[in-house]
Order: sequence, then C-alpha cells, then structure tokens
Amino acid sequence: MEIEELIEDLIDKNASDFEISKLIKEHIKSYLSSLNEIFIENQGKDFLVKHTKKIDQFITIIYKYTLRKHFGNYMPFANAIPIVLVGMGSYGREELCVYSDIDLMVVYKAVPGYNIEPMIQAMLYLAWDAGMKLGHRTHKLEELRNASNQDLTIKTAMMESRFLCGSKLLWMETERELIKIQKWNKKNVITQLLEAHAERREKHPMSMEPNIKESVGGLRDANTLFWICKILFGSARLRDLVPELIDEEEFREFRVALEFLYRVRSALHLSAKKKQDVLNLEFIPDVSEKLGFQDKHLKNAQMQLASKTLSCMHTIDITCKIFTKKLTASILCDMSSIDKLRQGRIEKGLYKVDNHIIASFKKKSPSLSTVLDQLQQFDDPKMTFDISYVNYIMHSKHPLHNSQKTYKQFKNLLLNPNLYALFSLLYEASLLQQLIKPLKPILHLAQFDGYHKFPVDTHSLHSLYHLENIKDPFIKSLFDDLCPEGKMLMKLVVFMHDIGKGRKGDHSELGAKIFKSYATKLKFSDEAINTAIILIKYHTLMSNTASREDIYNEKVVLSFISKLQSPHILKLLYILTYADMNAVNDAIYSGFSAKLLREFYNFSIEMFNKEELIDETTRRLRRENILKKSPEFLALPKALQKKTLSIQSNFFFLKQKSYEIIQIVQAAEETPENDYRFKITNDSHLGITVIRGLSFNIGYLLGKLSYLDLAHMNIYKLFDDKKYFQIDFNEKAHESDLPLIEELINNSFDMSKKVTLKKPIILKGEIDIDCEHSKSYALMHINTKNQNGLMAYVMSIFDEHGIDIAMAKIQTIKNRTRNLLLIEKTANLCKNDKSILDYLS
Repeated sequence: MEIEELIEDLIDKNASDFEISKLIKEHIKSYLSSLNEIFIENQGKDFLVKHTKKIDQFITIIYKYTLRKHFGNYMPFANAIPIVLVGMGSYGREELCVYSDIDLMVVYKAVPGYNIEPMIQAMLYLAWDAGMKLGHRTHKLEELRNASNQDLTIKTAMMESRFLCGSKLLWMETERELIKIQKWNKKNVITQLLEAHAERREKHPMSMEPNIKESVGGLRDANTLFWICKILFGSARLRDLVPELIDEEEFREFRVALEFLYRVRSALHLSAKKKQDVLNLEFIPDVSEKLGFQDKHLKNAQMQLASKTLSCMHTIDITCKIFTKKLTASILCDMSSIDKLRQGRIEKGLYKVDNHIIASFKKKSPSLSTVLDQLQQFDDPKMTFDISYVNYIMHSKHPLHNSQKTYKQFKNLLLNPNLYALFSLLYEASLLQQLIKPLKPILHLAQFDGYHKFPVDTHSLHSLYHLENIKDPFIKSLFDDLCPEGKMLMKLVVFMHDIGKGRKGDHSELGAKIFKSYATKLKFSDEAINTAIILIKYHTLMSNTASREDIYNEKVVLSFISKLQSPHILKLLYILTYADMNAVNDAIYSGFSAKLLREFYNFSIEMFNKEELIDETTRRLRRENILKKSPEFLALPKALQKKTLSIQSNFFFLKQKSYEIIQIVQAAEETPENDYRFKITNDSHLGITVIRGLSFNIGYLLGKLSYLDLAHMNIYKLFDDKKYFQIDFNEKAHESDLPLIEELINNSFDMSKKVTLKKPIILKGEIDIDCEHSKSYALMHINTKNQNGLMAYVMSIFDEHGIDIAMAKIQTIKNRTRNLLLIEKTANLCKNDKSILDYLS
C-alpha cells in the first residue's frame, strides 16, 4: 500500500501527528536503506535528481497532510492558500546529496482569512519528527529582498530556487521577486562572490584528502561559476554559452569531471552513512568499490579512484578559473584598469600590469616555440600569470614529438630564476607534460604513505618552489655557488626526482634511468647526467639515514658517502633533500631535522678525507649486495639478516665468502650469550675458530701455543657482544697434542689463567697507534720480525689495559709479521698510547 493511502487510513482513525510522523519516518528510513541498490543503477547527476525527487514526494506529503489536518473536508484550492514551498541551494538545483541538509524556503502571505503561521509551524514540526534534516527559512513575500541582503549565502541559495508545492500564484510572485534579487547590483554581488570564492579556496587547498565540495576544484567552484551565469544571463545553464564563450570540447571535459565528482560525493555519503565531503583514506576502499574500480597491473582500485578524483578536480579548477574570468572581465573592468593595460602593452593582446602577465581572450593561440621564447622574457622572481594567459597558451600548436629546437628552448628556460612560476603556468596549461613526456604517469598520482600532503606532480612543483626559495642561509650559499649548468641541472633534478613513481619497480632506480634518457635529449654533459643519476637514485638516502640511523656511527657515515662518490654530490644531495623534505608537508622539515641534517652533512664532509676507509666501505657494500641476493641469506630470519648487516668490520665481509658469512652468523646466533663454541682443524695446518659470548683469554691461549708459528689471525666483533676468532698456524699440530689444545681452549675462558711470556723485540718505528683513524676506532700497525709468542704478548698487554679489539688482521710473510689491529677507542687508550707502546717496544 502506498504511503498516501496509509496516511488516509490513519486520518480516518483520528491518528495523532506523532503516528503520522512515525509512518513517514519509517518510509524515509526504508528509502534511505535502499539507496545502495539504487546507486548501482543510477549514479552521478541522475542519482541526485532521483533522490531529490523522492525527497520532494515526502515534503509534498507532509504539506498536504498539514493542509488536510487544518482544513478537514473544507479544503480550498491549492492556489488559493498563500503558501509556497521552495527548494534552495543543492536541493533547488536538484543536486541534493544523500545526507545533505534539505534547504527549504517557505514563502507566504499573511492573509487575515487564513491562520498561516501556525499551519507552517505544524508542517515543519511534522517534518522534523519524521527525521528530515531541514535547513529552512520562512519569509513573507515582501521580506525576500531584505532577507537576501543579509548574507551572500542566502542570496546564492535563493538564486537556485525551485518550486516544490503550494500556490502557483504565489510562486509567480515569488519568482518575480527572485529575479529582482538576481539582477540587483550585479557588479557588487559578483565581487562579493569572487572574494568569498578566493577565501574558501585558501581555506581548503588541494590535498591528498580533498573536500569534494569545498576544496580547490570542488563542486563549490562549479557552483560559483553557475551563480555568475545566473546573475549575468538569468540562467545557470553553462551549456547555453557553448560555443560563444566556451569551447565544446572544454565544456565536455568539464561536464565529465563534474559528473564524476557527483558520483564520488554520493558514494562517500553512502559509505560514511552520514554527511561526509572529505575523501578520507578510510573511506577510499569502499567508495572505489561502489564506483566499480578494479585493481590493475600498476594501480589498484583505491589509487585509481584517488588519482581520477584529483584529475577531475584539476579540470574543474582550471575550467572554472578560465570561464569565470571570461564572464566577469567586462563587468569588473574600469577605466583605470584599461589605462594600466595600455601602459603595460607587450604586444597586441598581451600585457604586463604590476608584474602580472595578462592576455586577451581574443588573442590567437601561438605555437609552442613562441610560448617558450616569450617565457624567456619573464625572469622576474615576483612575476605572476593571469588565468587569461593560461588560456592563451593552453591551445598552442605543437607536434606530437618535440624537436631539438624545442628541447634547446626548454633547457634555456631552466636558467630562469622564476622557474617555479613558469612550470606552474605550463602545468596549468597542460604543456609541461608535452615538454617532459615522462611526466604523464605521475600526473595526479596519489601518495598514500602517511607523509606526503600532495600528489606526486604537485609535490614535484612544490619541491622546485622550495629550491628557488631556500630559507637556510648555508644551503642557499651551496646552491648560489653552483655554476649555471649546475643550477640548471639541480632545478631539473629537484623537479624530476620522483619521476619514476607510478611504474613497476623501485621508483628511485627507474627515475634515474628516465632522467638519463631525458637529460640526454637536453644535451647535458655526461658528467652532469651521471651526477644527476646518483642524486635521483639516492634522493631519499640522506633524510632516511639521518632520521633512522646513528649518524655518529662511522660505519653509517662511510656507508652513506661511499654511494655518493664526491663531496660535490654530497652538497647537491643536501640541497635536494632540503627541497624535497620541505615539499612533503609542513611538519617534516623542522628545526630539529634541519639541525640533524646539518650535523650529518658536516660529519660526511669530514669523512671524505678518509679515502682508504671510503674505498674499503665501497667494496664492502658491493659484497653486501651480493650477500643480500643469495638464497641462503634470504632464508635467514629477518632479525638475523639485520644483525648480519650490522656487523661493523668491513674485513669480515671482504675476506669471507657469502656461504662462510652465513655459517658464522648462524653459529653465533645459536651460541648462548654466556657460552662459547670452537672448532679445530688440522689438515694442512692447525686452525682454530672460536665464537664466544663469554670473555676469552686469548693471550693465555696464544702463550700456551707459542711453540707454534702463528701465521694468521682474524678477530671480528659480531653482534649481541659475541666475537669470532680465526687463528691459523704455519704447521700442523701433532695428533697427540689435539686433546691438549682442546683443553687449553676450554681453559682460556677462565680469565684468571696466566702465562709467563717473554717480551718480544720490537724496534722503534715498527709499531704505531693512529688515534685519529676514525671517531670510534684507533688503528695499530706492527711490522716486525716474526717471533714466537709475539701476538700472545700483545694480547696479554691489551687484556691488562682493558683494550677491546674489534678486528685483527695478522699475516706472516718471509719471516716478518705484518699485523693490523682495529681497536675500540676508550678514554684510556689514546691518553696512554705512549705508555702502551713502551710496554710493547
């Protein structure tokens, strides 16, 4: 049974208003619960129109019931009752979203023969009791003009008035008043509209979580354009202005973008089950599903939704700015403006007024080559471009593929100190992706990493802005010191550092390859291109290392600079990191991070003087990369992989094969912290390997074995306070001695054990300690005659002074021993280095 028939039954039973409102509320609730199914069949504007019409039905039912209640069987003709219900705002233009407020205006005449005001009040109460979210206004006919002047929002809502029900006679009178309101003081109202428009756009800039209604490029931008059309032409139909003011193709793209935003907003309301206009990340999965997006090879459904939303908002933004300017230029123009245009004439149809470039909408579109030549002139950093100039160049003629002349012109543009403004201009005119073809995959590409505030293309532009507006004096001095080609390269690198995103694979590696190909077309030198490749490949390295690792650890610094190859590239990376971090969001580049990066930069510059260590670290990184690709390493638990790569000794990685490293770290992981394990080999020579968690009295062991000729010894500090010892002798041990050697090794974990050792003969100049080897380690060299018990004596002296060896490299060749000991720095070591040398020599 239809709701009207059910209401009739209740009226016959003298039902109360509460029972009537309850019935209507149940039907509204039932209707709202069916919207998901309706949305599948009807999306976009069609869905909104259908929803609006359904709400019309409920309001009409409530109005008719109210009349029936008040007049009973003596109901006058509808036109005779001086009440008219009018839809306003989105409800008036038949774009009411699911959970939006229903903007209702009740217009009436206070005719003495009718008790109008209580009747209106009863109707509104019934609507509220039925659960309708009314945003209502009630006015006498003669009050409309004054009401419209109270607030711009009221005026624009009235411009979109639509008859719902009530007296059509009163509606005709209401329409006449509304037309007067619409025509009143056009210039002033349009000025107010544009001011409110600019204020709203500043409050709701574009972001990764856009407000579909209020953000730049949102539905409110289109509303503003329609309101201006209504004021100027009496109609909000932009279609009526095609093709006189609006190009057919541009209008089609605009309508497609607008239709998509209608779909997104409706799906967002349905997903949130409330009024929700911000496309928060939490709603994206459900909204993308409702809109039928499916995962693809390079973009999942959520990424497709976000990117298309941003793309459509960009289209609406540019289109609205252009046509708002076209529609309002003549009405807002005055004589002083005309005089300024005449004085600032650059050429026919092109003007410079207060450092602002303006083009006539009648000026014929130029070639791309002409545009690039023009832009060379605009080198004032404070220069801005009017949307009319964007319109002028966006239709420029250009071939499908850029010529060498175009690439040369574009490269020269990189010298311009106002490059951010020029790139932003070319971006708005859709020319930047013509000049930089690899840019297309990152246009409007969303970044859901929890850090980036903007999509990739906008982030790239913001990075360029921060490069040209460096606030840190030291970093600015680094940039200012670059040669012209260096500055050109730096600008292009900063803009293209994320060019590899939106493709399958590591975006830094891909970006470096893409940049190389593009920079080659611009004819940059090989040296410049190779520098840029390193910068893009490692563009996140400095910020990640500074924020996630111990920058005071030499291994960390050496690992970092070994990838950069030169102090010059470090300086460029510092500049790039500054620009990139500032463009991510407002909180990333803070006072703390700035200080941390500066310290890291200073440590890294100093470390470039340690050429031997850099070379050693570079070779270690190559071995690490080989290790990380081996199946055996990948089979290790993640925690053990991390521990392995944290081992500080470079020699450990350089001297051991991948399988040996894996065997050692597995054995170390299995060795308890308060225990040890060892292995004795005696094939061609005696070899002892020890992994210990306990303290190891190596001086005692070597002293007891001093009758054997020590050929080679390696000591490596592993992880979890464990060490690895590899001790090799020149000769085999007698088989009968092996049980004794095993017992000696076990006894060597008793730190109270002592052995009497003969002091070796070490001449002056045959031993030295370099306390400036690095911030964490001192380096001892011993190059002397090979003597039994030499290393046993040295190790015993170290044990007495509490000196800890991080790495030992012992070699005996032609009766001379060449020993290298990397020693952990302590307060006592470098203060007492002379006394330690005296003990040994």
